[in-house]
Amino acid sequence: MATIKDVAKLAGVSVSTVSRVLNTSGYVEKTTEERVIAAIKQLNYKPSQIARGLVSKKTKTFGLVLPDITNPFFPEVARGAEDEARRHGYNIILCNSDWDIQKEKMYLGILQEKCVDGIILVGSRLNEDYLGKIMSVLATPFVLLDRTSTLDVHSISTNNVLGSYLATKHLIEQGYQNIAHIAGPPLSPTAQQRLIGYKNALAEHNIPLDLVLVVEGDYRISGGALAMKRLLHLKKVPDAVFCANDLMAIGALEVLQEAGVKVPDQVALVGYDGINLSKYVYPRISTIIQPTYKMGSTAVQLILETLNKGTQTIFKHIELEPVLAVRESSLKK
Repeated sequence: MATIKDVAKLAGVSVSTVSRVLNTSGYVEKTTEERVIAAIKQLNYKPSQIARGLVSKKTKTFGLVLPDITNPFFPEVARGAEDEARRHGYNIILCNSDWDIQKEKMYLGILQEKCVDGIILVGSRLNEDYLGKIMSVLATPFVLLDRTSTLDVHSISTNNVLGSYLATKHLIEQGYQNIAHIAGPPLSPTAQQRLIGYKNALAEHNIPLDLVLVVEGDYRISGGALAMKRLLHLKKVPDAVFCANDLMAIGALEVLQEAGVKVPDQVALVGYDGINLSKYVYPRISTIIQPTYKMGSTAVQLILETLNKGTQTIFKHIELEPVLAVRESSLKK
């Protein structure tokens, strides 16, 4: 691979002159600039982004920390972020925390070492105090995605309370009364919001809340399966289940089918997220659709806006509307 010294030698100029041409900084005579550009093309020279970053303090990279790359919801977010970043000449460094707070902290340290120009934290479970401290230490634009915050930081989420309310209300309107909820992890802010929406819908329709019907899950297929097994062992098995995400709904569906329980005739199901996989099981799972691709692309737009405006940035909380998609898993025949 050609180096900057090779370019300088071929063009008959100093390394600093080549650097000024590459970084469009400082005066360079037009004929000299043309010789440098010709040498770059001839040698097919690719400047080191790391080396340029040391000079410009910009690495043209963003960090994206996801909690679970195996959940189809998050790769779609990543796709939106990557497409938008590349449109503006940036690259994405992808980190997968496995819903592990310690791994999330570790990756934030790694991204600091990489001198990324911005960080998108998806579904973070870090508390507000720690987030505030790490943001001040890193001094780089942050966007919190799929969670809200009281801090001066951009955030993007869907209205989780409304989404879970719509899901539960739909089940009630279909005639189901004994509605269980397979909730997300207790440390997840989105899980708590979805639990609130479930409770709100029950209260509005004068259905008493039975905490026995609220079972904790982990946002994974296996967690949904385990939670559904617990519900099937109750004295009064629920006639409908609202799951806090689609993966848990798929796990619940598998358990019901293995037990010979007909869906939705005996137990109805609704999930959350709108992942494509929910359309390719039988029966197809009703769900709350989130605009995942848009969430990722919007996060990158907010970072770019912060980089352009600096201290004049007005931090935004963007709340997107969820949409109920009704399918066979919750429709009474």
